[in-house]
Amino acid sequence: MTYINRISVRALVEHVFRSGSIESGFRTTASLTEGTRIHQTIQKTYRDQDQKEVYLKTEISVGDITLLVDGRCDGLLVEEDGSIIIDEIKSTKHALAQFTADSYPVHWAQANFYGYMYAKDHALERITIQLTYVQTQTGKQKQLQNEMSFKELEDFVHQVVNQYASFANRKQSHAEKRTESSKALAFPFASYRDGQRKLAGTVYKTIESNKNLFARAATGIGKTMSTIFPAIKAIGEGHIERIFYLTAKTITRTAAEEALKQLIANGVQLKVVTITAKDKICFQEEMVCDKANCIFADGYYDRINGAMLDILEQECLMTRNVIETYARKHQVCPFEFSLDLAYEADVVICDYNYIFDPRVSLKRLIEEHKKQTALLIDEAHNLVDRAREMYSATLVKSHYYDVERYYEEINPAIANSAKAVSEHLFVKKQEEFVVGEELDIDLVDKVEIFSMHAEDALLEEDGKNERLLEAYFSAQAFVKIARLYDHRYTTYCMVDQSEVSLKLFCMDPSHLIKQMSKGFRSKVFFSATLIPGEYYKKLLGGTAEDYTVSIPSPFEREKVKVMIKPLSTRYRDRNHTINPMVEFFVDVMKKQSGNFLVFFPSYHYMQLAYEKFTELAPELETIVQSAGMSEQQREDFLAAFDAERKERLIGFAVLGGIFSEGVDLRGNRLQGVIIVGVGYPQIGLERDIIKDYFMKLNQNGHDYAYVYPGMNKVLQAGGRLIRTEADTGVIALVDDRFLQSKYQALLPQEWRHFTVEGD
Repeated sequence: MTYINRISVRALVEHVFRSGSIESGFRTTASLTEGTRIHQTIQKTYRDQDQKEVYLKTEISVGDITLLVDGRCDGLLVEEDGSIIIDEIKSTKHALAQFTADSYPVHWAQANFYGYMYAKDHALERITIQLTYVQTQTGKQKQLQNEMSFKELEDFVHQVVNQYASFANRKQSHAEKRTESSKALAFPFASYRDGQRKLAGTVYKTIESNKNLFARAATGIGKTMSTIFPAIKAIGEGHIERIFYLTAKTITRTAAEEALKQLIANGVQLKVVTITAKDKICFQEEMVCDKANCIFADGYYDRINGAMLDILEQECLMTRNVIETYARKHQVCPFEFSLDLAYEADVVICDYNYIFDPRVSLKRLIEEHKKQTALLIDEAHNLVDRAREMYSATLVKSHYYDVERYYEEINPAIANSAKAVSEHLFVKKQEEFVVGEELDIDLVDKVEIFSMHAEDALLEEDGKNERLLEAYFSAQAFVKIARLYDHRYTTYCMVDQSEVSLKLFCMDPSHLIKQMSKGFRSKVFFSATLIPGEYYKKLLGGTAEDYTVSIPSPFEREKVKVMIKPLSTRYRDRNHTINPMVEFFVDVMKKQSGNFLVFFPSYHYMQLAYEKFTELAPELETIVQSAGMSEQQREDFLAAFDAERKERLIGFAVLGGIFSEGVDLRGNRLQGVIIVGVGYPQIGLERDIIKDYFMKLNQNGHDYAYVYPGMNKVLQAGGRLIRTEADTGVIALVDDRFLQSKYQALLPQEWRHFTVEGD
């Protein structure tokens, strides 16, 4: 059987010819836009008979493999004598003198491929290959030419393809095994839980139909397996070739890894990669990404192909530990290694931002790949606020003032441009500017000018000035977000003594979530707490054509006793209700054995209750969440909830924090959850801005800004209790507002058989 592997010219030649080191930690973020502008400038000088952006493709066979290679050459120039010149344009910040015929083999390789494809299609015996280098600051050009015969080009192309063959052979072999094993894969458990088959079937139908899905599936359904398993079956049926499993937290990433580990053990042939944040996986004490400071950056591209082939031949589940092992073996940067692996993997487990954040996304995912990819978005309720931050940007006056002071003697251009930004922000303070709907174009222009000067200096200084780097990246982010600014944004200013911060704030991220995920075959948004469904569907970019499904708890409602204690937890009433509230805690714990977690809306409130609790029940062992806990401290906190421990444990934690979501304390590890308050986010300027925005749209702004996000935290915290068929326990809700119809309507069906405890 002949296997057809589609690959772009650029991807093919970069795979074969890439070499050298990871460059300095500073990389210009304007290069792509600037490169496009320069290409267009050069192409405008072409004559009428010349062509630009010419699409070319060819098929090249090596053994049982056929490569379908395609791409667009920048220019096809027709000379007076009818001869053809293939023009490949490259923009650069560097001096043109350093570009010679031998400088960049990968550039020649790309142009040679285009020359071969055109000459083959038009039966040309000879063709001229031209590289046009353009210096971005000056616009000056340097052209290098090489006339080649078709035979020379053909020999070159086959040499490149032969070098790629071992990688292509592995891909072919793996693709065949992946398809066959995905088709044959059986559900990994003896039976489906109630509702689990429905969720899995709906996910499969969603992918098959090229649709999107919003799924509210109660805790205990087995959402991770119920989304991953049908997506893999869709791979086996040829509907997709890749899955991205997107998460907000490390704990949910681990659940996805465990599910895939089980499926791989059951016979499915998949390559799975987990992308870990750069600051967590970096081997160096100081994260400086250049060859002078990091042996894993030095010569990275000389070794990466060998590292890729090794790990892909030996491993299926490439978690953080596995990637680190091979990175050390081949002496390559583990973070860059994981990104390169992501483009070859069948399943990628990573944070939301690799798809949705315009400043972080995996940009080499071409449209063709997107069409063959499904996004599984876990705990999708988190994406609303995460997206608001992704699509917002802040300027801080002191960043620019510090740059001005540092450069005023050595680089007046930077100093003056930084001063212009700093003074503009100072004027905002003088005007007592707070909130405004219009984008300040004058400020954006000043920030963009600063960014241009800063970029030039950073290139000269090799990105070593941390003060300038910080200001530059914030400026770049500000300009990028300013281009997205519309009626769904507002601008607000914060003043703290001499400091001034100005933020472009995205109030409604729905259109940008939709835009950033455009092109993917299917998106599956799922969570136990997509309540109310229409609210989340609206803010996550859903449309009327999208599928929705809501699946209740698979467990008998008698498994959990739900009670409401109608005490006021409002700030003004806390001193009066703290005593009866803590007495209620003790009373509940006397009636229900086992470990408890008690959640509070703030650290301060938690501390007040904790002190009172230790007075009333000094015999009970307690553990308390603290702000800024390290990973080890978090693990120790959870490990303390041991099912075999002799003495019961009472944990005090913050609602909406690291222990109220994604934590899996099964069986006797946890038998009671008490939730204090309705989870309101802290009242503040941003929340009030959101409220006012949706009020103007004739929506209930208060609910959008406070009630729905707050109740989501409540539901997530309560979901820590019943995780399996064997789990039992009690959920106690402390707040009189839980008796109001608005809040009761937001409770899941399985919580509505509550009892009201005497106030």
